[in-house]
Amino acid sequence: MTTVPSGSSADPWPIRPLLAGLVDDASLVQPRLTAPSIDAVVARYLSARDGGYGAMLGHLVCPVSRLPQLVTELARSAPTRPVDLALVVDTGLGAVPKALSTVFSRSSLLTPRTVETAAPPDVDAVWLERVSEFVPEEVTAVVEPRRPLDAGAEGVEAWLDAVTKVAEHGCTPKLRCGGQRPSDVPTVEQVERFLEVTVGAGRGFTAIGLREAVRPSPETAGDRGRHGVLNLLVAVSRMVAGGEGTVADALHETDARRLVADVEALSDRTVDGVRGLFTCCGLDPDPMSVNEFATLGLL
Repeated sequence: MTTVPSGSSADPWPIRPLLAGLVDDASLVQPRLTAPSIDAVVARYLSARDGGYGAMLGHLVCPVSRLPQLVTELARSAPTRPVDLALVVDTGLGAVPKALSTVFSRSSLLTPRTVETAAPPDVDAVWLERVSEFVPEEVTAVVEPRRPLDAGAEGVEAWLDAVTKVAEHGCTPKLRCGGQRPSDVPTVEQVERFLEVTVGAGRGFTAIGLREAVRPSPETAGDRGRHGVLNLLVAVSRMVAGGEGTVADALHETDARRLVADVEALSDRTVDGVRGLFTCCGLDPDPMSVNEFATLGLL
């Protein structure tokens, strides 16, 4: 999330509960050749967190392989309070205990919130139990069942079956909404079915690979389109509390005014229900500018 640098002395502005802590900084999980440097990410994250819109910023996402560099840079930067960390497993589950030990030993710098990992194609209860053994109760285990890119209906069903297993085991499923290839973007139907599984199980989900607040028009984004943060929020609200229109309508919507009107009409109870299910989203390729939300009148 990009804000106008304001220093740690800035008074944060109120952020509506629907958007509070929503946006994770996932810059460090980009490919090494394109990812920004650790020092640049830390400086931007701390500036944003301590700025006016800081209450909208969530976790700093970091791969296990880059954790030592992150710890070194945070020690140099001396943050005013610990950084909420989402730790992404990129070197195997066996590396998790040591990584968490490092994080817990640096409690003045980091607070572990989630441990996130990709699931194997044949994910089962045995593998999920292994994840649970490595992740302590106070940290949320987030698991991404990989969606097949071109496997047809059978592959999609296998993916949704894996999502169901993850949710029923008590882990939080992750939905990948974009990436380096156009095929990394799921269809609206696939997103809707993912939501049906996770919301139906009451486990909720996280998302990664989003770029915009509102789904761009096909002319801008291409035939497959991309997904917007507000689209997902409104879609979940319709699953929680109903309202006019369908979940698919919300996911297809490209008119920002309609989505904002839907957001403004949400009750406090519905907002609590939505954020209890859609916990956070990592944004790609850089943290989303708050200007888009401010322009829409949501900040």
